[in-house]
Amino acid sequence: MHILFFSHNFTPEVNALATRTHAHCRRWVEAGHRVTVVTCAPNYPQGVVFPGYRNAWRSEEAVDGIRVVRVGTLLAPNQGFARRVIYFVSYMLRAALFGATLRGVDVVVASTPQFFAGWAGVICKWLRRWPLVLEVRDIWPESIVAVGVMKRTRLIRMLEWLERRMYRAADHIVTVGEGYQHQLLERGVPAEKITIVPNGVEHTAVLTSEDRDALRAEHNVSDRFVCAYVGTVGMAHGLQVMLDAAAMLAAEGRRDVAFWIVGDGAERESLEADARRRGLTNVRFLGMVSKSQVARFVASADACLVHLRGTALFGTVMPSKVFEIMNANVPIIMGVRGEALDLVVQNDAGVEMTPDDADSLLRGIDRIASRVERFRNGRTYVKRHYQRDELAHRMLVVLKQYGGATMSASDFAINSRSDAMAASRRAA
Repeated sequence: MHILFFSHNFTPEVNALATRTHAHCRRWVEAGHRVTVVTCAPNYPQGVVFPGYRNAWRSEEAVDGIRVVRVGTLLAPNQGFARRVIYFVSYMLRAALFGATLRGVDVVVASTPQFFAGWAGVICKWLRRWPLVLEVRDIWPESIVAVGVMKRTRLIRMLEWLERRMYRAADHIVTVGEGYQHQLLERGVPAEKITIVPNGVEHTAVLTSEDRDALRAEHNVSDRFVCAYVGTVGMAHGLQVMLDAAAMLAAEGRRDVAFWIVGDGAERESLEADARRRGLTNVRFLGMVSKSQVARFVASADACLVHLRGTALFGTVMPSKVFEIMNANVPIIMGVRGEALDLVVQNDAGVEMTPDDADSLLRGIDRIASRVERFRNGRTYVKRHYQRDELAHRMLVVLKQYGGATMSASDFAINSRSDAMAASRRAA
């Protein structure tokens, strides 16, 4: 089976979309399928092309057996609305133009949150009559309204019409959590058209205590409780709450807690400027790091913050970083409502905090610090329920259904196990 995959991000970028797409596509190639990924030059989140790459009209490379085609786009950093939309539209047009020239494609996969990547898939479906499986990782444009980038204007209503039309055009939709499924149902998508394939984790070794101690010593926090945020520093993430918490500790004269913000994004510069203005020496901005370094910083923290602004929409989100932190057996301070919170708290992998509430964040830190081993239980659970091998195969079963490939006995077994796993997670 030949799978054509539209993904705005791909390795060596390290965000959730790039990681998931690479992990799944690599396994599909190992299972004997051809995979072509159409993406752009790696540049996330700064809009600057990574060393060794160029924003050419078209370039190709092979990554773990995957044919990766990078099309030229009008690059923009991960901030601002107008420039990003121009960037996204340029990707949609270039990706769809290239994709439509391919031969022998059996099924198309198009992955959002980049809304227009989904539309690249729709265009190819219309031009070539290929079946389309849409992977929904964000409810857009609702999410840009939720973070205050735009108000509900005529433009937003037009984009919402395009969103609903995209859902109708897809033959099937794969989404990453029950919260997203509920959002799709509210938008009129039939339940039988939706399959949940959550994010997951790789088989990785736990960081040694020597490596952990070395990293903490390098950053002069050996004797402090480290609360780390690792990921995109965007408008949705509300990381002002960390600065507010740091200021409260400084005002109390407490020096036992250090905050790490590891990553880059639209809000990093303004947060750094605010931290300097307030004289916050207990907050470190460590910038964007490689995938391997991400794992080191996560494992070296005493707790990791997972936080989204306290809007209703974000209560439906299942952040992919939850699984990576749980896999590292690091306690989570969970500033996200809904399914994600239940997963963490019910499995003694962390504590709840009220989104946007600095005092609640500090209470979470103190609670974990007083009984840290109680909340180191995430790894066992995610290894049982969220392994990439199983999840990639589950999505492959969906692709086979629409791509005309023969279903094997193992595929039906995967479906049965997936149903049992979902029931087990809900009962947990």
